[in-house]
Amino acid sequence: MPFLRRVRQDLAHGENLEIYSTALLSLVLAVLGALDLASGKVLAAATLATLALLAGGLLGSRRQVTELAAQVRSRIAGEISAEDFLARDKPALIEQVRGAQDIRLVGVTLSRTLRNLVDELQRRAAAGATIKVALIDATTSAPAEAARRSTISDRPTVFENRLRPSIDLLRELMETPGAEGRISVRFLPFVPAFGLVLLNPQLPSGCIHVDIYSHSSASGDAVFTLLPGRDGDWYQHFEAEFDRIWAFGRPADASSDGFPPTPPA
Repeated sequence: MPFLRRVRQDLAHGENLEIYSTALLSLVLAVLGALDLASGKVLAAATLATLALLAGGLLGSRRQVTELAAQVRSRIAGEISAEDFLARDKPALIEQVRGAQDIRLVGVTLSRTLRNLVDELQRRAAAGATIKVALIDATTSAPAEAARRSTISDRPTVFENRLRPSIDLLRELMETPGAEGRISVRFLPFVPAFGLVLLNPQLPSGCIHVDIYSHSSASGDAVFTLLPGRDGDWYQHFEAEFDRIWAFGRPADASSDGFPPTPPA
């Protein structure tokens, strides 16, 4: 029965315990009174205890409602904590990529992102998904610019070294059997101001993850996520930002980069 299933779920999760306790105690008192198994004093004391238990439950519920109302008022007034929308990472990214048919990535070197996602990206490409990846161009001044931005201008080759494994992974990705023509790579002559992961961006179920780059790689980046039905103009803004970045990228080619031919934009 649905009611019994709901009771089991509540008890398993420790929810509404005061309600069930009050109901059980009231039932026991009713049975004891009907069978004349308890004196009036005992029943009266037990009844008062039941009422006290019920009052305690109501106070707890009222406190929760008050806290929820305060949170809603704070959101309406714009008093939202950064903890509510910024995160340190994208913990569900692999699962989200697993169900995506349109995958777009923008970053400086994307070294960690590609390392974590390459197996899933290969499966998605072989299954028919389209993948676009944009990262900085090692043949331009972008790596040195990235080093200056990261306050390590005395080590301009750091980002060139970080690019090499990413490029190797992208070559491997483009050689995935069944993925021919589904993967495009472009190199940027500038350092993007933020990282982007777009998953099915033109569908109602899509999402966009935005990485706010730090000036120190050790401190980690802040991440926020945009949804089309919730974030409206800002969702469209960052979707358009990908298109603008992509338009300025140089397509990877076979002669200078060692990549297979890429499909048209």
